Amino acid sequence: MAEVKARLCSGNGHKLDELRASLPGWQLELLPLDVDETGATYEDNARLKARAGREVAAPDEWVLGEDSGIECDALAGGPGVQSARWAPAGMQADALLERLRGEPSRGARMVCTIVAVSPGHRDELVAVGVLEGAIAQEKRGEGGFGYDPVFVPRGLDQTVAELGDEWKRANSHRARAAQALVDAVG
Repeated sequence: MAEVKARLCSGNGHKLDELRASLPGWQLELLPLDVDETGATYEDNARLKARAGREVAAPDEWVLGEDSGIECDALAGGPGVQSARWAPAGMQADALLERLRGEPSRGARMVCTIVAVSPGHRDELVAVGVLEGAIAQEKRGEGGFGYDPVFVPRGLDQTVAELGDEWKRANSHRARAAQALVDAVG
């Protein structure tokens, strides 16, 4: 398959780096747009971003919208779609630890949804990636961003932040969504 030109509707360089590593053969660049995430689901928010980007991106480019979050069993799936906004920026992992203090149920999952709109708006693909695990008792590790210092993938005893960027590029919820997108595009 020829190289795919694409734009990620985001201002988040960390997400760009992860998706570049997970989308071999894709020439991916940021398309920083200010899109209000008013959707009820990750897919709704990703679609809002992708469709806004499709309006301004070059006609020969794919446009990707991405939304992701963490869902905790003890919080009935929260913070979920509000993961980036339910606590002050940069403090979300700390706020989650505080909310779960003394809580024995630590099960959680990281979820990522990508909506990809093709050149000419001929196709709109949805790709989802899920990473099951649990919330640690404290922050550990220096790598990653967001909830990585508190999320321990199932079957492992280190947080995503401790596992490092190479592990994350191959195994994260975002990497899994990217692989689902590659499979869907063909």
